[in-house]
Amino acid sequence: MTAEDLVAEGRCWRDVAGEGPGVVLVHGTMDRSSSFGRVRKALSDLRVARYDRRGYARSVSLGPPAGFHQQVEDLVDVIDWMRGGGPPPVVFGHSYGATVALAAAAEVPERVAGVVAFEPPLPWMDWWPSGSAGAAAVASADDPEDAGERFMRRMVGDQRWERLPRRTREARRAEGPTLVAELAQLRPPNPPPFELTSIRVPVLAAHGTEGAPHHGESARLVADRVPGADLEVVAGSGHGVHLTHPAAVATMVRRLVAELGLVPEV
Repeated sequence: MTAEDLVAEGRCWRDVAGEGPGVVLVHGTMDRSSSFGRVRKALSDLRVARYDRRGYARSVSLGPPAGFHQQVEDLVDVIDWMRGGGPPPVVFGHSYGATVALAAAAEVPERVAGVVAFEPPLPWMDWWPSGSAGAAAVASADDPEDAGERFMRRMVGDQRWERLPRRTREARRAEGPTLVAELAQLRPPNPPPFELTSIRVPVLAAHGTEGAPHHGESARLVADRVPGADLEVVAGSGHGVHLTHPAAVATMVRRLVAELGLVPEV
């Protein structure tokens, strides 16, 4: 069954390449699986799966997730699809994708060997800033397409946004409803999606030295509250570590794979 057939069945678009221990890559808000191209190349000796989360890129036709738990269900579906009866994979999650990966580790630890979580948003925490890009997007729920554009302008800057092809800008605006829905699902009055202290699989939390303070704080909190978790700091990286520092992402993934005894560390 092709990835397009899976989307027609209501499942997220995905692909997999390589052999060896499994790794699943989970992208963040207003992103897509293709942004992991350089990371997957750096992990070419592993079996690496990636997918477009519900409501984004080649999964845009699926629309926004019905609730945060559907994000976990989608990740588990991809994990089961790529495993083929093999052992559970390491999951690397970037930003919102890291929160999804941690939730899966909490809910179905038998499906997840370990998690590398880069700057996971934790907006249900009372210290999370009310002026973040995500909070601004949720506040624009009456016009989700405009919210998507404003979020992207804040992330990449007005000049870069204006240089994007019209088709690309239209596609990103079309993802606005997913942006608004998924960010709202992590915020009060919704309950916290999981407790960090309940996670029992190995976790490596990470943040960059050039990112927003609350992103660094979220990684440090994960490292502090998840039993046995470690913290990694990527020098020179902002929030988009997979784009600017793919080798660092690969190193973190390999570290966890090695600690799990799946392959020797390189």
